[in-house]
Amino acid sequence: MMRSDGRGNDRLRKINITRNYIKYAEGSCLFELGNTRIVCTASVEESVPQFLKGKGVGWVTAEYGMLPRSCQSRIPRNKDSGRTYEIQRLVGRSLRSIVEMKELGERTIWLDCDVIQGDGGTRTASITGSFIALCDALIKLKKNQLIPRLPIKDFVAATSVGIIGNDLLLDLTYEEDSKADVDMNVVMVGKGEFIEVQGTAEGRPFSKDQMDKLLDLAKKGILELVNIQENFFKDIL
Repeated sequence: MMRSDGRGNDRLRKINITRNYIKYAEGSCLFELGNTRIVCTASVEESVPQFLKGKGVGWVTAEYGMLPRSCQSRIPRNKDSGRTYEIQRLVGRSLRSIVEMKELGERTIWLDCDVIQGDGGTRTASITGSFIALCDALIKLKKNQLIPRLPIKDFVAATSVGIIGNDLLLDLTYEEDSKADVDMNVVMVGKGEFIEVQGTAEGRPFSKDQMDKLLDLAKKGILELVNIQENFFKDIL
């Protein structure tokens, strides 16, 4: 099929990442994926949730939100939804999977994902951008001798895939996602292991063969994103 932005079916949208985008955050970036733009920040808090106090381990958690006019119609400010909670839990557990919590000490890293413009893929872009913000925050902690080493076990990134008609597509825009017969969000680490697969048939059921092809397509896109992350941190991680 001919995509509205002229991409091939197996191509990611144009990516632009601006690190240290927010002056006061320990780590931050502006993550641009086509017309989707998200500010990801990492903030260090010298405490942990009550259930971890005294255990000598840290915590990584996330919050997610969309600005009122980040989409085609206004979203009421400070109106949380089930979707919001589901996405921030996904971001949090995705990033926790690659952090050695014992190496953090009893401190929390908050990852805030603020969508300033949405055109599909906001949850997957939040994960990919948050990893960059998280790494910069951890680099700062190490530089300040608050942690002995960078407690990162692997890279992590995410993307969306879907089926429209007979076509399998990588990195769906909002227009594509809204008419997809199948849409799937995939989170994966650099070594190729999956953290989460969220797949739903909207129009018609899909076969195992189609699912395998979608996962292969997602893996291709995620490894491209991981390669971008590696270029930022190749001399550090």
